[in-house]
Amino acid sequence: MTETRSVVTGGAGFLGSHLCERLLADGHEVVCVDNFGSGRRENIATLRDHDSFSVFEADLREEPELPPTDEIYHLASRASPSDFTDFPVQIALTNTRGTKYLLEHAVEHDATMLFASTSEVYGDPEVHPQTEGYNGNVNIRGPRGCYDESKRFGETLAVAYHEKYGVDVRTIRIFNTYGPKMRADDGRVVPTFLKQAANGDDLTVYGSGNQTRTFCYVDDMIDGIRDVMRCEALAGDVVNVGGQNEVSIRTLAQTVLEICDTNSDVVYEPLPQDDPTKRRPDVTKAQRLFDWSPSVGLMNGLRRTLKSFEKPQDGTIG
Repeated sequence: MTETRSVVTGGAGFLGSHLCERLLADGHEVVCVDNFGSGRRENIATLRDHDSFSVFEADLREEPELPPTDEIYHLASRASPSDFTDFPVQIALTNTRGTKYLLEHAVEHDATMLFASTSEVYGDPEVHPQTEGYNGNVNIRGPRGCYDESKRFGETLAVAYHEKYGVDVRTIRIFNTYGPKMRADDGRVVPTFLKQAANGDDLTVYGSGNQTRTFCYVDDMIDGIRDVMRCEALAGDVVNVGGQNEVSIRTLAQTVLEICDTNSDVVYEPLPQDDPTKRRPDVTKAQRLFDWSPSVGLMNGLRRTLKSFEKPQDGTIG
């Protein structure tokens, strides 16, 4: 029986490397595509000797000659807020030009494609929780616009290629996810808090700390990604996947302090521009289509992530 060949762009990143592991465990041949801008070679070090795993070092913006494939998981893109000001053009083009190239590749090889979108397409939402039908409140000229709006246009391209060429492309909107292999300098709140606590530094909370998020442990998110790819009813469609227990950033900071042996405290800094005040996905659609729901609670997930934490010499957790 021929193995399913799966291309994972951004395969050396946080989510991508976990997805590569899962696909190999599921019996797939996996081609990891990464330019190692934010992905880390150590994230895939244990996979390199696997007979069904290969690495294709390339930048999607340059339209490399990728091999024929059955499935494409398009996870490539810097997603750290700390990268938005340093790499805005690269981010914007990866999510637009890179997405167009992969859609063309899917047309050529009759491949099924999953486009990894983001909760950022909702911006600072005026509807709560956010359903897939909500079009969002995004500042296209703000510091997050390079990521938010390019993901929105990536979704538009996915719909256009589905309608024009019949490409089986499905979109997953990924909400805050955490776990081992995150970069410690990622800029997102969980690795930042864990790094600060591990170093004995005070935890930095922006604004009042009353802004809310939900958090999904990486294993649950990978389950959701696989479910979205395998669901026959999602061709051309979009679905939210993310945690359901909404907590304030202040509460998250106190939770991290509880599980860490640290003398750290909490300090407050001004809220960055366009930082959302609240965000929680409506996952009714995912529950209805493939019975997905997160199983790892926040306290358990944070403990697992902390256990994998090593004081980073290379900017990596786990």
